[in-house]
Amino acid sequence: MRTNDSTGNIEKWSSLNEVTDYLGVSREAVFQWIENRGMPAHKLGRLWKFKLSEVDEWIKSGKAGDRTEEQS
Repeated sequence: MRTNDSTGNIEKWSSLNEVTDYLGVSREAVFQWIENRGMPAHKLGRLWKFKLSEVDEWIKSGKAGDRTEEQS
C-alpha cells in the first residue's frame, strides 16, 4: 500500500523501534496491540514494518484503547 502525504511524497515504512519511539511505548506493548487490538502492522520476514499514518488512524479510531477484543 502506498500512502502519499500532503506534499505528494510516498510515506516510508517505519521500523518497530521507530514506532515505539514515536508512541513512547515498549516493544511488548506494540506486540500486544498487534495481537489483541488489531494494530496495523506488516511482517516482512522477521521484521515488523508500519506506516505511521495507519498507526495514527488506528489510534484516532479508538481501537488502541478497545479492551473488548483482548483475549483472557
